[in-house]
Amino acid sequence: MTKTKYQVALDSFSLDDAVKFVRTIEDYIDIIEIGTPLVIDEGMHAVRRMIKEFPNKEVLSDEKIMDGGYHEADLGYQAGAKYVTVLGVAEDKTIQGCLDAAHDADAILVVDTLKIPNLAERAKEVEAMGVHFISVHTGFDQQQMGRTPLNDLRIVKANTNSIRVSVAGGINSKTIDQYLALEPDVVIMGGGLADADNPVDEARKIREAIEKHETEGSRQ
Repeated sequence: MTKTKYQVALDSFSLDDAVKFVRTIEDYIDIIEIGTPLVIDEGMHAVRRMIKEFPNKEVLSDEKIMDGGYHEADLGYQAGAKYVTVLGVAEDKTIQGCLDAAHDADAILVVDTLKIPNLAERAKEVEAMGVHFISVHTGFDQQQMGRTPLNDLRIVKANTNSIRVSVAGGINSKTIDQYLALEPDVVIMGGGLADADNPVDEARKIREAIEKHETEGSRQ
């Protein structure tokens, strides 16, 4: 039975406000994602700050690397990030460089599926490369066109064997059960949590849904 982790993506915050926000929901989450806008704004200082403020949480640096794989990934790992992201549409050499940096840091590389043209084929390829995680991701702009990551999650799960899988893109407490049924290793919420009427209550509902799913699965 998959033990699903809960990740919060911090995209639309200043760093100080991000810390305050995480403080309100820290009892419910496992992974703190320094979202790409915050990486651009604050760089690796944001990674170091979150690690200092929340030493019992894992931190992901959402760099969405496209070139210069080893060097750019190593910036995140040396700052203390457990996870760093690279785009799946990047060159294999770039992904391999990121993977080498992850190995050297005893950390984890995450391949983001944004705009991959043949998801089934690329998922098999990155798994064969030894990548640790693939993040099934429907981006903000794609969400505005009505897309969700649900079908992409099905595709990745059907075409991979051992690679771990996270999923992001408009997930909320009303839709979470659809995703949990496909056994992702990590579920991610960003704007859906930050923009909720009551983010703390929404975070609690997601945690409760995860725990309920795991309890029911253990009985089967």
